[in-house]
Amino acid sequence: MDGTDLEAELRTDHETAFSRLGSSKAMYALTAGEMDGDSVRTAAATDALALASVLEDWIDDADGDETSLYDDLAAAARAHADDVTDEPSLDAIPELYDRLGEQESTSARLGGLLGRYLVSVEYVGQMVGFFVGDADPMAADSFRGLRSDLEAERDRIVETLDAACDGDDWDAARDAGDAVVEAAYDDYVETLQSMGIKPKNVC
Repeated sequence: MDGTDLEAELRTDHETAFSRLGSSKAMYALTAGEMDGDSVRTAAATDALALASVLEDWIDDADGDETSLYDDLAAAARAHADDVTDEPSLDAIPELYDRLGEQESTSARLGGLLGRYLVSVEYVGQMVGFFVGDADPMAADSFRGLRSDLEAERDRIVETLDAACDGDDWDAARDAGDAVVEAAYDDYVETLQSMGIKPKNVC
């Protein structure tokens, strides 16, 4: 097992969840039905700030390479929030970040982070598509840049997993990755249901 294997397994085992989290209905859920540019930007900023909050909580009890990783990713997340909207704020923490924040071991935290990045790349791919459809090429290009940044950060997490995990560590990383993806999907389902939309019709 290595980080690339774990990424592939998460993608395969949660194929349906990722297909739906990467759909236009996911944007509808993230924006609570307000499908306009400001709401999409706010959703992106909320996602980034929620990640930064979790990472900053972890920094105090991390050491070595993990401290540097968490610090760098938190700073990048806050920069992403500043890039997508003016005066970003974190009013409510999405469910997946509650689940991510529960992870305690290094391997579990890294596995959970991998799950988060896989989810967020799906979200941002849809955001690119939203702004293309909204005839806003500058915003679409900005979100393409964000997607590229997230993919590079995801790859760094994969590399860190390779250095940090051995034996049973991979089980902890896998369990945490599963939990984070499942939390994101559960939130998606519950949000759509609260708006009277049947998630089973969404692909």
